[in-house]
Amino acid sequence: MKKYYTNYINQKPNFDKKTMIAILGIVLVISGIFGFIYEFIFYYFNGGMKVFYYRGGNFLPWINIYAIGAIGIYYLTFRFRKNPLKVFLYALIFCGFLEYISGFLMYEIGDGFRCWNYNTEILNFGNINGFVCLRSVLFFGFSGLLLIYLIVPFCFYLATKIDKKLLFIISMTLCFVILFDEIYNLLIARLLSLPRASDIYKKIGFHYVSFK
Repeated sequence: MKKYYTNYINQKPNFDKKTMIAILGIVLVISGIFGFIYEFIFYYFNGGMKVFYYRGGNFLPWINIYAIGAIGIYYLTFRFRKNPLKVFLYALIFCGFLEYISGFLMYEIGDGFRCWNYNTEILNFGNINGFVCLRSVLFFGFSGLLLIYLIVPFCFYLATKIDKKLLFIISMTLCFVILFDEIYNLLIARLLSLPRASDIYKKIGFHYVSFK
């Protein structure tokens, strides 16, 4: 395993395009789940450790901005994997920018709609308009290290142990299920006036954080 990890750091991956797509699909799934778990835990503490809050607008425990951020971090920092400090700083800056722009656009286009608001949260030092704060960008920087030095090498290793066709089928199936979940809750449910995940979960007792 040590030899494999050394090769990962020092050598370029030699996967074909189809396998790389499958690997990135797995990264998307893991990263979105990771983001859900982080927010699930954080908002429990932020709320005074009284209630667990469901985060995201999907049926599945997956948050899209973490998956998007992970792919961005991969393409920005993979070439610098010999230098953890660069990986950390690039991940911090990129995700901080992504978070601010996403929050700002949702707020402006959605008439004051927020999915998060650091003005009202704990550990919010250095927050800018409630869209980004020091704690969040530091977390993204450390998450970038986790991605490049644990998640990606794990996915690469997985790709060497599983049949290419099977890996591709598993990856694309997971991505399709998540994509359908996203499209249903963002578009289909709105257009056809169908119940969204949050509507159903609230009815059965799940708690959601409300932002102002």
